[in-house]
Amino acid sequence: MRLLVLGGTAFLGRHVVTAALGRGHEVATFTRGVTGRPPDGVRTLHGDRDDPDALPHALEGWAPDLVVDTSCQSRPAADNAAAALADVRGYAFTSSLNAYSTWPPGPIRGEDEPVWDSDEDDYGPVKAYAERVLGAALPGRFLTARAGLIVGPHDNVRRLPWWLERIARGGRVVVPDALDQPIALVDVRDLAGWLVETAERGESGPVNATGPAGMTTLGDLLRTCREVTGSDAELVAVPEEDLLAAGVEPWLHLPLWLPREMAETAWDVDTTRARALGLPSRPVRETVADTWAWLRTGPVRLPTPHGLPEPGLPEDLESALLAGR
Repeated sequence: MRLLVLGGTAFLGRHVVTAALGRGHEVATFTRGVTGRPPDGVRTLHGDRDDPDALPHALEGWAPDLVVDTSCQSRPAADNAAAALADVRGYAFTSSLNAYSTWPPGPIRGEDEPVWDSDEDDYGPVKAYAERVLGAALPGRFLTARAGLIVGPHDNVRRLPWWLERIARGGRVVVPDALDQPIALVDVRDLAGWLVETAERGESGPVNATGPAGMTTLGDLLRTCREVTGSDAELVAVPEEDLLAAGVEPWLHLPLWLPREMAETAWDVDTTRARALGLPSRPVRETVADTWAWLRTGPVRLPTPHGLPEPGLPEDLESALLAGR
């Protein structure tokens, strides 16, 4: 079938393109044209999703059967996609757990937890708005994948890549004293292939699209980083109170770390429906090893998406925290 990827040249989108080509689809991407090109054989369409004329103009003479949407970041983008793509057979949308008004900290017991219903332009409310608008335009043909932590090769958000590169350098590495903190993640390739398949099947409704609760811990993930990089790094656990007092920002300076009270529930997300609909969960070690293999190729460093700050602990702050320990 003809499959349109909204996005398609950076992280999740490029893996969706690969999965769709592997399943024999005729593929087009619609992007702003600023982060690269899709593979040969893919129809390349450009435009601004906030422009109501952009999609209809780009799609003249090429009507998609299926859509996988990885890039909706504004209310106009959702409105315009709903107007232009309401006739497709299946539409898989990448939303976020942030669409839930109670997350974080959660927990999320199922897909019927309350979502944002406000006019704010923050990330979560915008995703929830897009779910409503697109779902109304495509009744029974719209799946919204409320994604959690997505990792894997070509990760331009760079949370796991930062840990891999820092640990690979060796020496004493500051880590939070919360190494038993649970973490759930989804490999970008698992998510991408599953989005294509659910669009093919015309699946509908919300799905918590992340790894199963309790699949790994922060400590196991960091130790796996040390193993796959062959590093002799020493992981130096620093108490949460000392990290916060020194100005360390959770999730940003030490990626994937959440304060103790939040972590107790934020990683507790029910993924029963995702498992029933076939979302796979490959071994964490495979994801980490493949991400490291990609980093070792010296890839072009893309900007972080949506203006997100670069993650990682500044060297001077790490040195200060290590002093005397």
